[in-house]
Amino acid sequence: MTPFDKSKASNPNLHRRFLDVSSYVAELGGPNGRVIEKVLIANNGVAAVKAIRSIRRWAYEVFGDERAISFVVMATPEDLRANAEYIRMGDVIVDVPGGSNNHNYANVTLIVELARLHGVHAVWAGWGHASEKPALPNTLARSDPPIQFIGPAGPPMHALGDKIGSTIIAQNAGVPCIAWNGAHVRAEYDRETGALPEEAFAEACVTSASDASDAAAAIGFPIMIKASEGGGGKGIRMVDAPGDVQNAYRQVCGEVPGSPIFIMKLSSNSRHLEVQLLADEYGNAIALDGRDCSVQRRHQKIIEEGPPV
Repeated sequence: MTPFDKSKASNPNLHRRFLDVSSYVAELGGPNGRVIEKVLIANNGVAAVKAIRSIRRWAYEVFGDERAISFVVMATPEDLRANAEYIRMGDVIVDVPGGSNNHNYANVTLIVELARLHGVHAVWAGWGHASEKPALPNTLARSDPPIQFIGPAGPPMHALGDKIGSTIIAQNAGVPCIAWNGAHVRAEYDRETGALPEEAFAEACVTSASDASDAAAAIGFPIMIKASEGGGGKGIRMVDAPGDVQNAYRQVCGEVPGSPIFIMKLSSNSRHLEVQLLADEYGNAIALDGRDCSVQRRHQKIIEEGPPV
């Protein structure tokens, strides 16, 4: 048996200290390496605290200086009154309007303006708020100089952010999918824009109550009628009898006006399992871990358990 070679299994840079971010990127950054020393946190609460704390811990381990990367944080009047922890952790605090998140943490125009004004190298939006809006990474990339969005690029975010479009892409890639009204649709998406051909997308939509009845009969009961742009428990109905299909279809349309509608077979006695994927711009991808999101109320997750058991 060939002896195990530790040198091939270990990374010599794993426990190595670098002088600063520039030297780190120069040696390990790859052809598209970018120096990021100032980050705008476009989020609040626990998300912002976790981001700042994790990056500072990493900076201390790699550079011996937890302040090697500085943070600009957004603060609403509500967060300031609450003396939120993430505000106390920030290096630069920027006052933003209060109220609903479309005035602050989900406002793409405001986030981009702040990023440019404060000369940040990257924006971290975390989860929720503006994190799934393709307009954010797209607009940041068009800045002069370009500002890095820490997360997916705009085109793949656009492609996978729609329930109908992402299912078409998945089945086209050979991923097994549960029975649904668009199971026959095959199409390649535009990698530059993230868009599917309009005719393919339209073919996978249910556009009337009568079409819903026909699709449900073809799939077989019980079914789920879903709005492609729904979420948070809205725009979804379970139907187990033909006579209830058209009324449920109209309810879904009313809850998420203007959204495309599709119908899927209901998977009974199943668990809701998710897998976290991480990919880079060089084509490398890994699965980090899974989680069980089966504990739900009104189609909304209450608890996420990881790893699933």
